[in-house]
Amino acid sequence: MNTNDTGHTKLFIFYCSNNFSLTEFNRMLPADEGFEYKIIGLPCSGKADLLYFVKAFEKGADGLVLITCPKNECHYLEGNLRSPKRAEVLNELLEEIGMGGERIAVITNMKDGMDRIVSDVVDFSSKIMAMRVPGAAK
Repeated sequence: MNTNDTGHTKLFIFYCSNNFSLTEFNRMLPADEGFEYKIIGLPCSGKADLLYFVKAFEKGADGLVLITCPKNECHYLEGNLRSPKRAEVLNELLEEIGMGGERIAVITNMKDGMDRIVSDVVDFSSKIMAMRVPGAAK
């Protein structure tokens, strides 16, 4: 897999377009020069196949975020239940190959709004940045 040579921590963010406001997210996400975000809308988080995740790492992602619908609110019944299982499988594979098993975060879009999602993304970004810095605590 390719590595990210930009100097920025690069996160790919996959989200369900049925239950998420990209406009609000972009407005609230802080512009930080140390981070680069690639945001990808999906018709359902269940469409986030392992191949998409692997491809993101091949394109230089340092970490992935998957934003799912709340439990029992998936427009496709159970896509939001399948996608976290896929993320877990890839985290296990990444651990096995020595990249670390905590490079994918699954965030559930709840009624408490965009503030928590943005906060979780920023926290995860910092965690991934620490993984990139040689000698940083994991």
